[in-house]
Amino acid sequence: MPTITTKDGTEIFYKDWGSGQPIVFSHGWPLSADDWDAQMLFFLNRGFRVIAHDRRGHGRSSQGGTGHDMDHYADDLAAVTAHLDLKNAVHVGHSTGGGEVVHYIARHGESRVAKAAILSAVPPLMVQTPGNPGGLPKSVFDDLQRQLAANRSQFYFDLASGPFYGFNRPDRKPSQAVILNWWRQGMMGGAKAHYDGVVAFSQTDFTEDLKKINVPMLVMHGDDDQIVPYADSAPLSAKLLKNGTLRTYKGFPHGMPTTEAETINSDLLAFIKG
Repeated sequence: MPTITTKDGTEIFYKDWGSGQPIVFSHGWPLSADDWDAQMLFFLNRGFRVIAHDRRGHGRSSQGGTGHDMDHYADDLAAVTAHLDLKNAVHVGHSTGGGEVVHYIARHGESRVAKAAILSAVPPLMVQTPGNPGGLPKSVFDDLQRQLAANRSQFYFDLASGPFYGFNRPDRKPSQAVILNWWRQGMMGGAKAHYDGVVAFSQTDFTEDLKKINVPMLVMHGDDDQIVPYADSAPLSAKLLKNGTLRTYKGFPHGMPTTEAETINSDLLAFIKG
């Protein structure tokens, strides 16, 4: 398996297919590079080079006990891009991966980056604070950690079966294959990484990161996102960006790259080529 070893000895697994302009995909919590299958194949078949890695503690990467924070996530992404010597890359991040992309660009600069897109992403800040009154109470994220620690397998199955893809909505038909693939990816990763990751994606404030970014960034979000509520995320991120474009999808769930892949892929392609 293709891997790189980071400065702290963590092995990061990655996929690297094709040639042409590189598109780098950063997955959401608690998943893996496999969550981008629909996008990787779509863009590969259109002449792009597609790269996706498993975040530390996730998928096929090392399951160490430390480093599960946004600084390490961004540095690991930087290590992958440097190892592959990627230039003029488009970075695409979903959910926690959107935070990773934003933090990577702000922390490591734009010399290798052409454009970026964040989908159903956690910035600017998920948790409720005095400065972010529209955020979710910390108790919401404490409960996620409690459920994970109590019965991770059941928790992941229930999350995929319900709010992640909007399968709890009366007008949506659940797909058992999608649910089981989400569960499979989640259970490949490490419990400690996923437990700590809840803090990373909920308590990291990306406000200053967003202000630093100059490259064009597409902010894509469904207005029926039950995981990262729309009103306190996408519109605020787009407003903080110097060169941001907001695209809102009526009725789309958090997991829209999978359930609404045709629309998402088409809009990403138009943005990259535009």
